[in-house]
Amino acid sequence: MIRARSTRVFAAGACLATTFLAHDAAAHPWHRHRGDEARASEDASATTSDRSSGREATDLPFILTAAPRTPPARGLDIADAFAAFEKLGQISTRRDDRWFFVESNGLPDHPLMVGIRNWQQQVPLPQTYTGDNAWRIPLQPVRAREPASTKNRFLRGAIALAVNGIPIFNPLNNRGEDALAIGELDEYGGHCGRADDYHYHVAPLHLEKIVGKGMPIAYALDGYPVYGSTEPDGSPMKPLDACGGHEDGAGGYHYHALEKYPYLIGAFRGEVIEREGQVDPQPRAQPVRPALPPLRGATIVGFESPAPETRKLVYEVGGRRGSVEYTVAGDGSVQFTFVDPAGRRTTESYQPRPRGGGGPGGGAPRPERGPPRPGPEPGPGAPRPDPTQPRQGGRAAMDPNGPGADAGSRRLASRAIAVSSPAFETGGKLPAKYSCDGAGISPPVAWQPGPSGTQSYALTLWHRSPDGVKSYWVVYDIPADITQIPEGARSVGRMGLNDKRRAEYDPMCSKGPGAKEYHITVYALSGRPQVAAGGASRATLLEAIGDMALAEGTLTFSFERGVRP
Repeated sequence: MIRARSTRVFAAGACLATTFLAHDAAAHPWHRHRGDEARASEDASATTSDRSSGREATDLPFILTAAPRTPPARGLDIADAFAAFEKLGQISTRRDDRWFFVESNGLPDHPLMVGIRNWQQQVPLPQTYTGDNAWRIPLQPVRAREPASTKNRFLRGAIALAVNGIPIFNPLNNRGEDALAIGELDEYGGHCGRADDYHYHVAPLHLEKIVGKGMPIAYALDGYPVYGSTEPDGSPMKPLDACGGHEDGAGGYHYHALEKYPYLIGAFRGEVIEREGQVDPQPRAQPVRPALPPLRGATIVGFESPAPETRKLVYEVGGRRGSVEYTVAGDGSVQFTFVDPAGRRTTESYQPRPRGGGGPGGGAPRPERGPPRPGPEPGPGAPRPDPTQPRQGGRAAMDPNGPGADAGSRRLASRAIAVSSPAFETGGKLPAKYSCDGAGISPPVAWQPGPSGTQSYALTLWHRSPDGVKSYWVVYDIPADITQIPEGARSVGRMGLNDKRRAEYDPMCSKGPGAKEYHITVYALSGRPQVAAGGASRATLLEAIGDMALAEGTLTFSFERGVRP
């Protein structure tokens, strides 16, 4: 086993450049909060407790019920910073002699998602940032000798935690792009990662309306506080160093929020441990479903609550509207209803997975153990166990995500069938004509007849990426007397939905470097799967198959952009 190398980052020289000026800290358009007008009229001398007691109660559910805890010690400034949101019941805090722990469900009490015009098709779901998966902030920050720049570093996971319990990620997304500039963020500077985990990418200056000017709005994961547009004493912000902060005159240090890039924390002034591209330790977001690809041209125009535990996200593409409505049950299961801009309706259900799958927040806190599971922001980890290798010497392999993947609910298919293509060999390269480098038509596929009792076949084309399983082609209700699909055919069986939620073949178009491995799995079924009107995604098809699978086989091939076999 190869252990990931852990790097302790010591700052190399003081952050001396004074490139960030006070006038950069003006509020963003999204820096507003329900009840702002009422709070703005409050006496500026009101205490944090006084201010928070008049705050409008949230109408969003999923609020974490705080577990019993030891009250914070008197005079602990970090506890005071989080006190307003703890009083509101949105977070719970505790501490030991080393860490200040913050528990939350990862959902802020302000409107979400509206204004995003570069959408990854994720929605805000509650997270379990509790217990040993709570956020932790060092109580005694250690001044580093060299700055650890956040530019093109620490692109996974959080770099700070807002005082409302919401993580703040690097302003650059995991591709190194300014998430705000490219339209990925909502009016409050946040969005959802691939584990459906909500987080900010810029400083949440709107929190000043709740905690009051002169109080931190966040804490960096190196332990130093982040203030808004004023100093702790209420005076205008002083010039900042290259880290985005300055000495406080009493031997301490703090950061400030900025209106322009880098928005906050240009470099860590305190010591942090960098592991797999993120600060470690930090919690792990837990996905309940596979991550989806971006929906090009979509803008989120609404986010509402039709029922206490239900949310509905409304988006617009080309002047037509679609929606994603979902309900979170008490056991953590989620029921989704998708309506695309053409009016097609699809439903999907997901059960919570055991902790350990990993999301955009990185790994569960493991300060003394191995590294968190790697994976890009966001998000998050593979939705199912690692794939089983194809059988040696055979052309068929069991689909690790197929009916036999979950022994608790599905039985393993009793036989393997050979799957092949006249266009390429098993383990070979996909010809360009079947990809976005060519005509983009579906490849020809053939398979060995299923065993006695076969009533229909189903086919899926899928790929396992660091983010989870991607689905490109779904066909079901293939008659039992058909054992092949010709090139480009659309009239064989019924076409299911790919990850773009379209009933068609989605040609391979990987942008990453190197060849990627893809799989075509064919199932011989003892019946016809019953799926909801509007078509079946790969996930809903596998659920519908249940115990129908009599046999299955997988054809594996590779594809690399711009490389012709």
